[in-house]
Amino acid sequence: MDCHDNNTKQYKYKHLSLIERAKIELLIKQGNTAYAIAKILGRATNTIRNEIKRGTVQQTKQYNKRIRVYFADTGQLHYENNRKACCPKFKRYICKDFIDYVVKLVKSGERSVDACVGEAKLKGLFSANQMVCTKTIYNYIDLNLLKLRNIDLPLKLSRSTKPKRINQHKVALGKSIEERPIYIKLREEFGHWEIDTIIGKKTKDDNVLLTLIERKTRKYMILKIPGKDANSVAEAIELLKKIFGSKFSQVFKTITSDNGREFARLSELESTTKTSIYFAHPYASYERGSNERHNGLVRRFIPKGIPIKDQAIDFITYIEDWCNDLPRKILNYRTPSELFEDELDKIYAL
Repeated sequence: MDCHDNNTKQYKYKHLSLIERAKIELLIKQGNTAYAIAKILGRATNTIRNEIKRGTVQQTKQYNKRIRVYFADTGQLHYENNRKACCPKFKRYICKDFIDYVVKLVKSGERSVDACVGEAKLKGLFSANQMVCTKTIYNYIDLNLLKLRNIDLPLKLSRSTKPKRINQHKVALGKSIEERPIYIKLREEFGHWEIDTIIGKKTKDDNVLLTLIERKTRKYMILKIPGKDANSVAEAIELLKKIFGSKFSQVFKTITSDNGREFARLSELESTTKTSIYFAHPYASYERGSNERHNGLVRRFIPKGIPIKDQAIDFITYIEDWCNDLPRKILNYRTPSELFEDELDKIYAL
């Protein structure tokens, strides 16, 4: 059968083979110069000159006459010996200090692997040759080369797909997310928020966490409220209105919520402020992806089933600060707190 991939084309930047070295030896014996040999073999002149220099040895002839002769075998032997030293060094030991730094922060729960790498680059904590990339560290974890296991990574073992659910009874609490301006999705303008709640123990007497996140800066707010009801949420929003005063509508231009009954009074903001309220589609948590992602971070500290009312305000504040002081790859390894303060400075300077 004919071979359709047969190709005798000579590719550039390939190392010389033993056959080519044998040709060089023969052509030298015929009196050809390095330039002529390069033309014949289709190689760079410097490549041939370097090869001749590498494979040339000194021989003693009769009457103690010394001559220099090129041998293909000698050139090949030098080439093979040089290649042995070309393999990259194992950076696990070269970058030990940096890797220990990453392991310590990840095991303490302060940073993710990528956040450690990005922050170290941004702040110049280590030089480039003292570091390895995020993917390499994950490879080391998979190969059990570190004092860090996949079970120590909160998200890696917890990801699972959920079956799609068909909604038959839609609740309309206000404007649909379909009416929200398309530019909000681009995250280029400050002031567009997502809102949600986190429950602890499924009892009526337990408290609830109200969470909000700003889409551009990823600034995350956590408010402890009495319960999962519309009045508790409305009171929390009133507290935010007092905090930001006349600038509330500039800080909160829009808020996007799910269709939970606890957000039934959220649309009242539109009659008292310039803030616009939008509601996502039922069972479409991906439409408020940032909020859901950060709620997952909170679950590292307060797992499902743990009563919210037992959590001290100082502890909740610590969780909020931890989320906001975490360097993010998507923010060029700056923190949400830094970017949020920059945006507030612009607003209050007006």
